[in-house]
Amino acid sequence: MQISKGEVMISKEEVLHVAELANLKLKDNEVDGFVSQLDDIVTMASQLSTVDTEGVEPTYHMSDTTTVFRADEGKHTQTREELLENVPEVQDNLIKVPSIVDKEDGE
Repeated sequence: MQISKGEVMISKEEVLHVAELANLKLKDNEVDGFVSQLDDIVTMASQLSTVDTEGVEPTYHMSDTTTVFRADEGKHTQTREELLENVPEVQDNLIKVPSIVDKEDGE
């Protein structure tokens, strides 16, 4: 990457290298467009780095961080017996389900 007169220049070779690293197949007519777009992005980022941020508090969230939701508290609304009333089959106070693992012969 070359920097000249405050501008950033992304080369075709750099775009092709990044495309190869990302396993992207670019057509020849797409490369120039990506060179221009990436150059604009890097130029904008370099311009942002020149902004004086002395005394500016970092922003961690763009919105208010207070929650309007209730506290996450567990509530027991039903007993085990009430929950197991709708289960087709129970064994040892647990829900019994069909086996999904095939057993080898002799097991």
